[in-house]
Order: sequence, then structure tokens, then C-alpha cells
Amino acid sequence: MLSRRFLRIKTMQVLYSYFKNEKPDMTAFEKELFKSIDQVYDLYLIILNLFSGIHDNALMIIDENRHKHLPSKEDLNPNLSLVNNTLLTAITTNKELKDLIEKRKLSLYIDNDIIRRVLTEIKKTVEFNEYMQNEKNDFKSDKQLLMSVVIKVLNEHEVLNSIFEDKNIHWADDLHVAYHLVLKNFEVYDGKFKVLPLLKDEKDDLSFVSTLFEKTIIYKETSIDLIQKHVKNWELDRIAEMDMLLMQMCITEFLYLQNIPVKVSLNEYIDISKEYSTPSSKLFINGILDKIIFQLKGEDRIQKEGRGLKEN
Repeated sequence: MLSRRFLRIKTMQVLYSYFKNEKPDMTAFEKELFKSIDQVYDLYLIILNLFSGIHDNALMIIDENRHKHLPSKEDLNPNLSLVNNTLLTAITTNKELKDLIEKRKLSLYIDNDIIRRVLTEIKKTVEFNEYMQNEKNDFKSDKQLLMSVVIKVLNEHEVLNSIFEDKNIHWADDLHVAYHLVLKNFEVYDGKFKVLPLLKDEKDDLSFVSTLFEKTIIYKETSIDLIQKHVKNWELDRIAEMDMLLMQMCITEFLYLQNIPVKVSLNEYIDISKEYSTPSSKLFINGILDKIIFQLKGEDRIQKEGRGLKEN
């Protein structure tokens, strides 16, 4: 499930493009925002389906080896630990995953040659060889093996990840999120596999994104005026564009997203600035927003609703 931080980052990226556009269409950009969020789910499903391909190919290789002209003893009596992995077989036979792959037309994103190359890389890992030598594997060791595949093989596989990036320009930034979703899916595996939803609360999360996007645009000048009042010895055009945008988004949350605590909003945007802006941005943003919080509270303009939020 996608975190609110990721939703903020996606919104930030689209807002940045929106404000850079000479004649932006808010409806079109908002549609693109929701599309980019939904496409993360495509990536997550493709990675899950890749494991189905790994299982199918492992079975095919066993069959091919058995039908060699001169099969070895090992060919005739193969180690079936991988193909009997409970999580791997649960993914392969999961009807919900199959239906989603078909509905979203995702089955052809990764060809069989790539899957075989991935399987070859898996077989080189220490974790795989230890797993195959263990005669007492259970669902815990089953999921630990697949988690190691995500971390040590898929995440580091340059060819596979290049394919993802070539398919969708947004996926270069989204890959780590998709892999994290898959890992989370495997972590909660207790013998039964279920495809995770994209969002924890779809209605609430999409409303959050929509409100944050639209009101940051609508009340841009209001936010800029607030920032201007608390910037000493600085012209607005000297402030990093990303810093300005992050502060505007945070102010939007202060004023128009009543169910999010002020401290949560403040901390989120400070953390995002560490990754997407300058090294000094976190201190600058924190200082300006602290002053704006003080002003807004003094004017009774921050109205938070919900249990435990009124004091914020």
C-alpha cells in the first residue's frame, strides 16, 4: 500500500510540472497525477507476475532435463524445493493476480528470455543454495527466499530494471516503491497469499491527493504572501523553486486538510526536502514554516478536526 509520503512526492512532481507549464490545464494535470499513481500498481503486479514466470520456468527446466537424450541421476531426480515453495506456488495459482494481469494487459511486459536470465541469477545466490540444501523448509523460509530474490537479484538486476524504465518514464523513480510493496506483501505471508490493494483507504487517499493538488494551485498567491512575510533579507526569486513548492504544499495541508496534524505535515515536507532539494533546505523550510504556524494559530486559521487534533 502506498504511503502518504509517496503520494505527496507524486503530487509535488506533477505540481512542479504544472507551475512550469506556460498554459497549464489543471484538470489534465490532475488526471495525469492519478494515472501516475495507478501505474505504480501496474509495476507491483508485473513484479508479482514475474515470480509466476520464475515458477513456470523452473518447472519447464526440470521437464527439459528429464527428457535429455542422456539424463543424469540429478536430472531424473531433481531437487523440487523451489517449485514446491509455498509462496511461489501461491502467487502462481492466485486467481486475483491472474485476473488483474489480464484486465490491465500486463502479461507481455517481461519476456521469457529475461525471466530465464533472472532465474539463472537467483541460482547463483548463497540464499538459494542454502534453501535448496535445507530439507525442512517451511512457509517462513519460503518467504525469506523470495524476499532475498527481491533484494539481491531483482533490485540489482540492471537489464530488468532498464526494461521497466524504458516501458514507463515514471518507473525509474517508482521501482523502489514497487519492490517495497512486494516485500511488504511477502512479509505478511502466513501460508495464504493475497494481492495487496494500492491504497490503504482508496477514497480518503485519493481525496487527500486531489485536495492537496487543487488547493495548492488555487491558493498559490495566498501561500506565497504568507511565506513573503517571514522571509527576511531574501527576495522570493532567490529561494529554491522546490523549497517554495514544498512550503506551499505544507501550508495547504495546514489550512485545508483538517484531518492531518500540523506536526505530521511539517515533518513530512522537511524530510522530502532532504531528498529533493538542497542540503540547507530542511533548516530554511523548518524556520519559515514554524513562523507561519505561529501566525496562523494566532489568527485561529488552523482548524483541525478529529480525535487528538484540536491541540495542533
